[in-house]
Amino acid sequence: MAAISWGVLCVFCAPVALGGDVSQAASETGLVETEVTLADARINESSGLTRSIRYPDIFWTLNDSGGEPCIFALDTAGRTRAKVRLRDAVNLDWEDIAIGPGMDGQPRLFIADIGDNLGMRPSIQIYEIPEPEVPSLKDEHPGETWSAPPRILHAAYPDHPYNAEGIAVHPSTGEILIFTKSDTGLTQIFAFPQSSPDETTAVLKLVTQITFPPEARLGKRPRDNTMATAADISPDGRHLLIATYSHIYEWTLVKGNDLATDLAATPVKIAPKVTHQMEAVCYARDAETLWFTSEQLPAPMIQIQRHR
Repeated sequence: MAAISWGVLCVFCAPVALGGDVSQAASETGLVETEVTLADARINESSGLTRSIRYPDIFWTLNDSGGEPCIFALDTAGRTRAKVRLRDAVNLDWEDIAIGPGMDGQPRLFIADIGDNLGMRPSIQIYEIPEPEVPSLKDEHPGETWSAPPRILHAAYPDHPYNAEGIAVHPSTGEILIFTKSDTGLTQIFAFPQSSPDETTAVLKLVTQITFPPEARLGKRPRDNTMATAADISPDGRHLLIATYSHIYEWTLVKGNDLATDLAATPVKIAPKVTHQMEAVCYARDAETLWFTSEQLPAPMIQIQRHR
C-alpha cells in the first residue's frame, strides 16, 4: 500500500474528531435520473458498485453475504459483461467493492468482506485483485472466468468488532478507508495502516466519525437514514460520497486538509429515487455523474446526472 501523500487524509497525525452537522446538509437540485434494469438474475443482492479503470462504461458489482465469491462486470445498459470467480475466497459477508491503485500502481479491485451484523468477527478481510479482463459482449449470461490469485488484507478494529458496509480507496495513493454502519446514526471511519505485511492482521486506525440523523422520506422510515451503506471517492480525489438507505451525502476534499477536517464541513445531500435497499453507489469516470443499485430482483441500476 502506498504511503500517504495526498492532501486529503493524514490519519497518522490528525486527531479523531466529530464530523460536521449532517442534519444541516443542503439538498442538491437539478438532478436527472436514468434507470436501467440488471437483467441477470444471478445479481440478486447488489451490495457494492465501482467504476472500471481499464474499460469505459463498465462497472463492477457483487452479491451480499452467502453469495458466490464472484464479481460481475456491468455495462451502462445493465448487461452482464463478465462473471469472475475469486480464487481462494469465501463470501462470508461481502458488502462493498472499490477500485484504486495497487502497490505497483496498476488498477486493483478491493472486495470488502467487512459485514458483521452480530458484531462477532475478530477480524475482517479485503481481497485485492488486478482488475480482470472484460470480453466483448457475446451473450446475455457470460460464463465464469477466474481471477488472479488475490492478495488478502486482514484487519482488526482497535477496540471491538463493528458492522461495516462501505469501503473507499483513494485514486492516487491506494489508501483504504472502512465506513461502519449503525442504526444509531454513528458512522466511524477507519483506515488501514500505511504498510502491513501480508499474512498478518493489521490494526485499523480510527480517523473520524460522523452521525446521520433520522429523517423520513416517502417510502422510507426515519431510521433508514441513520445507516451508512456505501462509500466512494471520486476519480479526481476531490469528493467523498457516503450513502444511507435514504440519501447520498457528498463532502468536498480540500488539498492540504486531513479527512477529519473535511468531514467537519456540512455536506451536500442528494435525494435519489427511493429503492428497496440502496447499498451500492459510485462515481462515474467524469467524477460528477453518480450510479447506484439496490438489493432486489429485478435490480435497478440508476444514473444521476448533475449540474453543479
